[in-house]
Amino acid sequence: MEKMMQKLKLTVNQQKTRICRVPEESFDFLGYRLGSCYSAKSGKAYIGTKPSEKRVARLCEKISQMTKRQTCGKVTEELVGELNMVLRGWSNYFCLGSVSKAYRSVDSHARSRLRRWLSKKHQLNNSGHKDFSDQYLKQNLGLFCLAESTANLPWAKA
Repeated sequence: MEKMMQKLKLTVNQQKTRICRVPEESFDFLGYRLGSCYSAKSGKAYIGTKPSEKRVARLCEKISQMTKRQTCGKVTEELVGELNMVLRGWSNYFCLGSVSKAYRSVDSHARSRLRRWLSKKHQLNNSGHKDFSDQYLKQNLGLFCLAESTANLPWAKA
């Protein structure tokens, strides 16, 4: 492989390069985890992709930064619009393979952080779960829901 890469005038990063035996092992590449996946319906194993845990954690951290206490001066619709741009962009890239678990995790984090942000903005002394339901966040504020976006994927309709 090194000789082939040299012909292309590319160098191999020795620290990131390894031999991986799929499906026994998994590896991350361009934000995706490639390896064994299991069908939710049949439980059968197959080789597939899903967003890597590192990328899911990075997105959740970005959402946390966007909704930190210091941003409570923003207009709510502006913040939700910014969150929606980030969520849509992320889902456009990470739409291949088994995405449902990652999408649910990100959705839950985004809703929780937005509720907390709204509680601080409106000076409520709670987590905001009672005051700002999932339905309110989605219908009134227009928060994008990743989990619902999988219904529009072409292979989800097959």
